[in-house]
Amino acid sequence: MDQKSAWPVVVAAGLAIIVAGALTTVSGLFVTPLHHEFGWSHGEIGVAVSVNMVLYGLTAPFSAALMDRFGVRNVAAAALVLVAAGSALTTVLTAAWQLVLFWGLLVGLGTGSLAAPFAAVVASRWFVARCGLVTGLLTAASVFGQFVFLPVLSWIVELFQWRAGLVTVALAAACAIPLVWLLLRAPSGSRPSKPAGRAVRVLVRAAGTGPFWLLAAAFAICGASTNGIMWSHFVPAASHHGMPGTIASSLLALVGIFNLVGTVGSGWLTDRFDARWLLAGCFALRAVALVCLPALMDATVRPSMVVFVVAFGVLDVATVPPVIALANRFYGEDAAIVFGWVGAAHQLGAGAMALLGGVIRDVSGEYDLVWIGAGALCVVAAVVARAIRIAQEVPRKVLR
Repeated sequence: MDQKSAWPVVVAAGLAIIVAGALTTVSGLFVTPLHHEFGWSHGEIGVAVSVNMVLYGLTAPFSAALMDRFGVRNVAAAALVLVAAGSALTTVLTAAWQLVLFWGLLVGLGTGSLAAPFAAVVASRWFVARCGLVTGLLTAASVFGQFVFLPVLSWIVELFQWRAGLVTVALAAACAIPLVWLLLRAPSGSRPSKPAGRAVRVLVRAAGTGPFWLLAAAFAICGASTNGIMWSHFVPAASHHGMPGTIASSLLALVGIFNLVGTVGSGWLTDRFDARWLLAGCFALRAVALVCLPALMDATVRPSMVVFVVAFGVLDVATVPPVIALANRFYGEDAAIVFGWVGAAHQLGAGAMALLGGVIRDVSGEYDLVWIGAGALCVVAAVVARAIRIAQEVPRKVLR
């Protein structure tokens, strides 16, 4: 397909990613209301958030294979049905296990089907010279969806309670279903008869190579230091210091704005420089930002907090384009599925930190140890990312 005629596909894919992305960050708005209404501990609520994040990651590699078999449009529409249903059902829960089922299972499966491997499929199959740029744009679409709804939903939750916020999210997903069905067209390519089996086979073969484990380790720490703490615990932590929830969520929205700059810029840089150095640099700078965060928390927004928000926003999702580029370099046509499994490691790290953060908050009464620990992990990730240079490049026939 001509690359100019492929841009409408990017627009359609971006629409699905934006809507699904909105579901990945709103859980932080419901932690405190659920804690107050039902008396559940932060750890109990963290279980559901953790399940959501882990399933988000584990679903992604299978969804990439399912898109080969059944088409992108069918998988995307089914995913939006799941997130709409899960969000709506969460409004009628009465027990903590139902939060795990509705928010953890249904929403996790739905959003995972529209995760980063979806962007990798579109970018790698329709674009060559601009693959990094398209990856950055679609990743930015996810970030845009994650944050554009936050201030509005926070305002809705504050005025009309948390159930109204979930109904809003469910309606947004439902409205996107017919639009995605009309606009999205499945990519051309092979159609494996057993997509789940292919996803597992690619995992087994990739697991026998060094770069896979290095990328997975770095990306697990990436998930722990972003989704795992910022999107689950930043708003509750800021509220603990006296900052109104609407202001805290607006700061996260500002993070999202600078995510767009950082992700697209990272995609541009990935096309021109060594992805390993770019990845290591992102982690090193993120470590500095997170370690500084406890000292910046206050009831009001000081200039230093604005600096943190801008810096973290630029660095947050800037890791995605270089990781996808490295997956393409090592694993060729199976890169999207390999990246799906690396993304699963990302969400495993995120889920573990979401749960651990809640437990630390219950035990210590604050989040300072969480931010500092996440910063220390980012230092480790920077070392791991740079260590990819000593791994031998994987012959692509290994994965055939």
